[in-house]
Amino acid sequence: MVKLDNNETILVEKQLSILNEINTICLNLTIQLWLRGGWAIDFLLGKVTREHSDIDLVTYIQYREKLEWAMVNAGFNKIPVSMLQTDFIKDQVEVSFVFVRITEEGKIIANGFPAWEWRKDALPIQQYDLKGISINVLNPYQLLEEKKVYEKGTGRKLRPKDIESMKIIQGMIDEIS
Repeated sequence: MVKLDNNETILVEKQLSILNEINTICLNLTIQLWLRGGWAIDFLLGKVTREHSDIDLVTYIQYREKLEWAMVNAGFNKIPVSMLQTDFIKDQVEVSFVFVRITEEGKIIANGFPAWEWRKDALPIQQYDLKGISINVLNPYQLLEEKKVYEKGTGRKLRPKDIESMKIIQGMIDEIS
């Protein structure tokens, strides 16, 4: 485990508490959700590897209204972003939900962004545990693919943490291949 300073440890604990709250909300409402981004990597590894700026999640578009209502009722401030995404903030912890849908052809696509087709195996029902929280995580291949298209999709250069994440994910993939 990476050595975190006091402020980083406080942020990590706050984020894990918020993630646990969101996971409980979704479990109670039978909303399927998956972790993506940096926290997904940590759950796949079973340890905290670094400080994270936010929590990235994904769920199906049909849950959007119910999820947004439940999050607001739980004290989260809603920040609508686009058809693709809704962000929330609570206790200075930022949370981002990306919404996907299944097409008639069975493809997984990001809502409102049909050019972003996900892998058919992107959303496995497989729980990973970290610090007492059990949650589904995007398939590592999907996580890697997201990092690879980050620059093209956002117009921003890959950040050092993205490059490091890609190395970690590739290592995971190499181990399971």
